[in-house]
Amino acid sequence: MRGRAHPPTRLLAVVAPVSLVGLTAYAIATVEFAGDPGSATTIAGVGAFLLASTLAERFPVPVEGADANGVSLGFVFALAALVLFGWAPATFVYATAPTLVAITRRNPFIRTIFNAGVFGLTGALAGWVLTRFHEDISAVGVLWRVALTAGILFTVNLVLVSAAIAASGSAIRYPKLVVSNARSLALPFTLMASTALMLVVLWQRTPYLIAALVGPLAAISLYQRSTHRALKAMRLALTDPLTGLGNHRNFQERLQRELGRAEEAHGLVSVCLLDVDDFKRINDQHGHPAGDRVLAQVSTRLRQGGEAFRLGGDEFALLLPGLDEASALAVARSVVKRIGDWGTGQYGAITVSAGVATFPQHGRERDALIRLADGALYWAKEHGKNQVRLAGSVEPEELEVLAGIGDRLARFRAASALARAVDSRDVYTGSHSERVAAIAGAIAEQLKLPATEIELTRLAGSLHDLGKLAIPEEILQKPGELSSAEWLVVQRHPQIAHRMLESLGVEPVAEWVLHHHERWDGSGYPDGLAGEDIPLGSRIVYVAEVYDAMTFGRLYRSPRTREAALQEIDRCSGAQFDPQVVRAFFGAVGAEAA
Repeated sequence: MRGRAHPPTRLLAVVAPVSLVGLTAYAIATVEFAGDPGSATTIAGVGAFLLASTLAERFPVPVEGADANGVSLGFVFALAALVLFGWAPATFVYATAPTLVAITRRNPFIRTIFNAGVFGLTGALAGWVLTRFHEDISAVGVLWRVALTAGILFTVNLVLVSAAIAASGSAIRYPKLVVSNARSLALPFTLMASTALMLVVLWQRTPYLIAALVGPLAAISLYQRSTHRALKAMRLALTDPLTGLGNHRNFQERLQRELGRAEEAHGLVSVCLLDVDDFKRINDQHGHPAGDRVLAQVSTRLRQGGEAFRLGGDEFALLLPGLDEASALAVARSVVKRIGDWGTGQYGAITVSAGVATFPQHGRERDALIRLADGALYWAKEHGKNQVRLAGSVEPEELEVLAGIGDRLARFRAASALARAVDSRDVYTGSHSERVAAIAGAIAEQLKLPATEIELTRLAGSLHDLGKLAIPEEILQKPGELSSAEWLVVQRHPQIAHRMLESLGVEPVAEWVLHHHERWDGSGYPDGLAGEDIPLGSRIVYVAEVYDAMTFGRLYRSPRTREAALQEIDRCSGAQFDPQVVRAFFGAVGAEAA
């Protein structure tokens, strides 16, 4: 298997020439400035502008409607430097500041050199244009030079960056992308150009007067910093941390928005749902880190097909606004082929199955469209995998059945992901939920329950502590005994978990988790159920949970030996635990009751 994905050819076609020309201009500017730095005032000004620009570049603010990384006050200092100091010092400032920030952040190499190339090329071009005109220090002359320079910087940046975004796999076509970014960025850049004009005028009067801008610029910078953090938090809430793709919530919101636009404009929206074939085999044979690497590589190839999302586990989606059935099917097939051609390597063949549905032909509502695409996906899986199926090519009755199966599996996968989040939060107990799930499944097997109920019992075991995600860390990690008030908080975790699982629709697991602390004699919580009134799944999970808690201990209690734990389970049979479940438990762990 290839260890690293190569950038798309069309992206390299944009990046390579821009980087070559721009970095050459940047190098020439640096050498020229170093050879003739000018007066002490110029050197001090360049140093001050470079420092200010670097600080500003650390907190770019994304602009709504612009498909770019955002804007920063670095534009102000680059523009002012071009008008005041000439092309070489200004290009040095303009390209060095963002490059330093990109290196410290360890941004992708291709993005770093492309941005440096854009800034070097733009600065050199603007500086060269200014040398074609006689310098005019009058008010009108200064205003004209600032406006001309700002226009060049804005236009060249817009054209080149939009080209890179379009070439990297954006679902929006290049002309539309340029227009959209221009509309969103024109006002912020105009305001920054006016600030640069004030900076130039004050510097020309006397350099010390720029101190008058320190206060306003600092206030803007602080606002920019707080806005950046707020927007970063919002972006994280909509982004899958492993792949960097939009998450399930982001997908739902984006799809709803595109459907609204299509409804108004009588347009089209296609949805492609994808699922990695036999992904469980990769996790089981090679471990979860290997599975994560596969998902990251799959996501890289999905980006080349359109706006991609990770819905959870090994499930992905592509949003294809404006595409009809045939076009969406072609895109989906190219993605499936691209991943299938990826290679086998140490993890075996990696393939995906996909289902496509289009608004309004297959459905008009968001949930209906997703359900039909999901049904088509599971048709593809049931009929050989590594292929695409269009919703319109499957019988409606069969599609509805398959959609129901896929929807249920998706909910269970989401629940399992939540279970892993519980264990990852509690570093002391480690894989407690995973161990409880294994024991609960073994007890269910001893009771000779149907295969479906065995799997559901195992899932309930993995999810029994889900509600503790809402319990404060200081209570969960308290090294001593809990106070009565803290214990009441902890006792709420079954109800919290029930509400979370109920929203996922994973019955009867939600009900079993709700009652997994009920005791056989009726003295448990939350509802004080007794005997056969307690769901069997809850009774099984309770025994498994208590045994694991005793043998692995807690922060405030040392672990017991296996023999001591078994004796305690046997002693509490008929009071705390269901005697039938206890007998099955002893059979599951290969022991005999006293």
